[in-house]
Amino acid sequence: MDLPVDEWKSYVLQKWSLLPESIQVTISSAKTLSEIFLHSSSLLRPEDETFLERLSRGYLVGKDPSAPPFYREEGNRKFQEKDYAGAAVLYSKGVSHSRPNTEDCSLCYANRSAALFHLGHYQTCLEDIIRAQMHGYPERLQPKLTLRKAECLVTLGRLKEASHTISALELESDLTAKSTSVVSPLQNIQKNLCLLKRKIQEKENLPETFPTTVAKHFEDRTLEENKNISNASSSVALCMDLLKGRHLIATKDILPGELLVKEEAFVSVLNPGEMSPRPRSLEVKWDTRVTRGDLYCHKCLKHTLATLPCDGCSYARYCSQECAQQAWALYHSTECSIGGLLLTLGIFCHVALRLTLLSRFEDVGNIIQRIDDEINNKDICLSESQSLVQTFTYGQGGSKEIGKDVETQIPGCDTNGKYENNYNAVFNLLPHTENHSPEHKFLCALSISALCGHLKADDLQAITTSLKSSKLKAARAPQLCADWNVWAVAMLRHLLQLQCNAQAVTTLQHTGPKESDITTSRQVRLATGVFPVISLLNHSCSPNTSVSFSGTVVTVRATQHIGKGQEILHCYGPHESRMDAAERRRKLRSQYFFDCSCPACHSEEGRTASGPRWEAFRCNSCRELMQGDDILFCGNRACTESASRTHLASRLRDLRQQVGAARKLLSSGQLERAIQQLLGCQQNAESFLSAEHIVAGEIEDDLAQAYAALGDWQKSATHLQKSLRVVGARHGPSSVEMGHELFKLAQVLFNGFAIPEALNAIQKAEKVLLMHYGPQSDEIQELQKMRSCLLDLPPTPVGLSG
Repeated sequence: MDLPVDEWKSYVLQKWSLLPESIQVTISSAKTLSEIFLHSSSLLRPEDETFLERLSRGYLVGKDPSAPPFYREEGNRKFQEKDYAGAAVLYSKGVSHSRPNTEDCSLCYANRSAALFHLGHYQTCLEDIIRAQMHGYPERLQPKLTLRKAECLVTLGRLKEASHTISALELESDLTAKSTSVVSPLQNIQKNLCLLKRKIQEKENLPETFPTTVAKHFEDRTLEENKNISNASSSVALCMDLLKGRHLIATKDILPGELLVKEEAFVSVLNPGEMSPRPRSLEVKWDTRVTRGDLYCHKCLKHTLATLPCDGCSYARYCSQECAQQAWALYHSTECSIGGLLLTLGIFCHVALRLTLLSRFEDVGNIIQRIDDEINNKDICLSESQSLVQTFTYGQGGSKEIGKDVETQIPGCDTNGKYENNYNAVFNLLPHTENHSPEHKFLCALSISALCGHLKADDLQAITTSLKSSKLKAARAPQLCADWNVWAVAMLRHLLQLQCNAQAVTTLQHTGPKESDITTSRQVRLATGVFPVISLLNHSCSPNTSVSFSGTVVTVRATQHIGKGQEILHCYGPHESRMDAAERRRKLRSQYFFDCSCPACHSEEGRTASGPRWEAFRCNSCRELMQGDDILFCGNRACTESASRTHLASRLRDLRQQVGAARKLLSSGQLERAIQQLLGCQQNAESFLSAEHIVAGEIEDDLAQAYAALGDWQKSATHLQKSLRVVGARHGPSSVEMGHELFKLAQVLFNGFAIPEALNAIQKAEKVLLMHYGPQSDEIQELQKMRSCLLDLPPTPVGLSG
């Protein structure tokens, strides 16, 4: 989803391959972004735009008045199956296609309020009831909705409001009873009203209690203000040299878990997930699949089952009216009519547009002038090789100036030397123009040209009128055509920047059955964001920090002791625990254009031929690790066993298939059969895999889940402890992966009432997860609840029950 859809990408690359060699050479040898854009955009033809428009029409992003009844009916089916969350999402889809102030809109909101009520989301249910009434909910159905409102108010403890609501409903039902012979529904309402009155009386007689919110929770220490880097701790400083570029170092000794950066995304775009173009062959054109676009606010990325739609399109949805209004003012007023085009061109193109739109709200006159001067050939080149000025050098003792005649302002900083989360910092992120392939630059430039064409067609003044705002008076206002070239070149710059500077915003997604007593989770990509301060961090395959997200906010914490003067390092993805050095270097060279020389990569150069322990084979005779290339020999010199790598790899593939079959049995509830299959896999794995092999660990984890589902907590804990050893060997004892596995062990021991062991596991899990996520994470909160519950229990004999 980062790049354009495959059809458009293939179309443009084919167009590139058919260009005369002279034109290819002209674009390939262009030294500036403006030259690349102007040469490429001149090749965009009407038939190209027609093809792109046809692709864009495949996405259903407009309002379709025939869709709400369909989604309401599908939602009702889920509701009857008691899948209230699924029903709420389908009702939300109906809302997103409804026009405001219509019966369809009000009915979808009302039905969603019922689903939310059953889920226990009483405050959100109340808000949906109000929305249903605002959009014209039918009078004949009002009593049912008012009764639900009263039930919510009683449950929330708002007893006076509940009493007033009940009184009004009683009056209304009395009047209705006199004017109609249909008594049955009214009798039901009267019966429910009596029950609610009784509930109010019971609650009023309860002794007053203090709200649970007065309990003290751990709080993240606020960042001590860094005078030179916004959103960063005073423990770090910004430095730069020709070898490392801009980077952050420690100004003092930093302890594990210390908060170093807490930054709001300058821009983020939600990754919609599995949102594919509508197949023409389908009889039903509306999609009932649940995607991330249905579950998260498109502005703040908050998870919600009760999204509010944009009034102009069915695609953009928000958690609140406030987010909807902010998004409209900042960028969505421009994006609303081109949702299908943005989905076709990919997330990076969407981010590039949004960055450019946000630039209107800052004093960016100098930047506009830079681009405009380049377009007019005033010897300004956007090549990063010229923009990086050698100002500081990095050493073990910190940073120091290296010359009186060297300019001291670091790119991205303001005139006072402060680096902030603003458009100036974003603009100065490196696009690596010279490293991108000519055909990739052509694809990006043609996509931007097509996007600008649509923007001009929709509204010629959508962007350019803001050039004349009071904030931009310092900048020379170019002519209309030049204006569009300026913004197009800025968008192209951002599009090229994103390959190295975009950050995948992630969230923990729970996997496995909803009713499972063990929480299994994996990180999934939620959105793509631009974080100017985070972009200053250089890569290491064995970093000294951990990055986590909460909505659009990223936090960076130290995961180990960082000495004064040492560099703060982040992993760009290729980590030493996930792939070998050769693969990491290939990925880093391909995406980030550098050869990694971190200590982890150097240390692997002398690693034995057996490879990492979590990928190693072992001898079936003496259990030592096997070593070698095509033919592997036992590492024990006294043993003569050998095997071909091809044969062992084939056995591993077969084992993975057997494990996959066992997981299908597990997910279908055939627990005994799944356990028998997994025990066979375990025995097979022990015959040729290292005890710390990743597959061996996965088998133990699956067995733990199976025994937990049977309520055999002791066996579940035994297998989880074996899985922990594999996770620790691969990722390290303080890794986030170790934290998640310890969390699962704590849950198993808690459910088995093994109090001392559970408290010990909780303490270990909390120590690791606090270092990575801080005290406000869901898992930390759950661990604290488990500890409180266990400490309130009477002492029991050591060991697991069940």
